[in-house]
Amino acid sequence: MPLTQGLIEVIVYVRDMARAVAFYRDGLGLRVTYPAGRADYGGEPWVTLDTGACVLALHAGGGEPGASPAKIVFGVADVHAARAALLAWGIRLGEVRPAAPGVWVCDGRDPDGNPFALEARA
Repeated sequence: MPLTQGLIEVIVYVRDMARAVAFYRDGLGLRVTYPAGRADYGGEPWVTLDTGACVLALHAGGGEPGASPAKIVFGVADVHAARAALLAWGIRLGEVRPAAPGVWVCDGRDPDGNPFALEARA
């Protein structure tokens, strides 16, 4: 029997909760699960969003172990279309690049500078 039941949460520290919620909810389309239905998240100390399946990936290249912030990776059906939508939203993103055979990735940063990636698989 495994010691854990799998990864259940990734915590990202933010400076401006309203801006962060707008990015993840409105920009990436994640559903707020707690506290749900607020008009303004500016004063909230803790907000959770439904991401669906979650994977923890250990990466031996890029970044400095123990010093680099976590990177969250969002699966998308079409990385080019997702990138275009976020660019239109004013989010800075790198170019789409192959990460592995049949895997296309685009790296970016959320409004607080936390790294994230969009990933599509063929």
